[in-house]
Amino acid sequence: MHRAPSEDCPQTSGSQIGHALRHYVNKREAADSVRKWLLSEKLEARDVEDQQAHLHMHVKYPPSKRGHLFNVVIPKNRDLVLVYSVTRVDEGQQDKMKQFSSEDPNEWKKWLHNTRLDLTRADLDWVLHVGNKVQDTPGPLQAFNLSRPTWLDGLTQNDFMHTMRRVWLTKLSLIHRIKFLFGTGSGKPGPVDDWNKQKGQKSTRKSPSPSNQPREVDTDETGGFGRDFDPADWA
Repeated sequence: MHRAPSEDCPQTSGSQIGHALRHYVNKREAADSVRKWLLSEKLEARDVEDQQAHLHMHVKYPPSKRGHLFNVVIPKNRDLVLVYSVTRVDEGQQDKMKQFSSEDPNEWKKWLHNTRLDLTRADLDWVLHVGNKVQDTPGPLQAFNLSRPTWLDGLTQNDFMHTMRRVWLTKLSLIHRIKFLFGTGSGKPGPVDDWNKQKGQKSTRKSPSPSNQPREVDTDETGGFGRDFDPADWA
């Protein structure tokens, strides 16, 4: 039985649908908005030269003396804004992890497993860089990369700033978890086996032929992520 439209059952016209679909922000507008939002939140930021991105900025977050380095990227070949931060685990903490894993391999595997589950529940994309295995036991946690994309058709100041906050709180949670069990460390960033392998592959790989297709934005930041913020890096 056909039911006539009423206030309880409003019609959706083609023009209304079209209006909803046109809620789209282009990359230039997105970049301008991101800059404005960072400024309004009094966050220190600087541009990074990146041929693969429409926008790439280093941002100090949270806005305190001990803020960490975050990356905000709008890739050329994706309609999104990516927020990510990479943290290297301290060398002393890695040594404690090696000792722990050798004394109780099953408990170390369980610690890594629970960490992966918690990161998945945090609604973030993540990568854990774990050291080479020793007799079928995973090596120490050497670095971790936390990220979250926001697609341009849903980009708002609220979502962008909550993404920054979510990445930071998840990062802080994992830092506290590491410190609780493995101490404060020696103050020196530890090695990252995965990055050393990548460097070796790059040195032996032939240069790729030029292509009109933009490549993925390289998020391999092997510098001093995870350390206390160094004002000299912003000179």
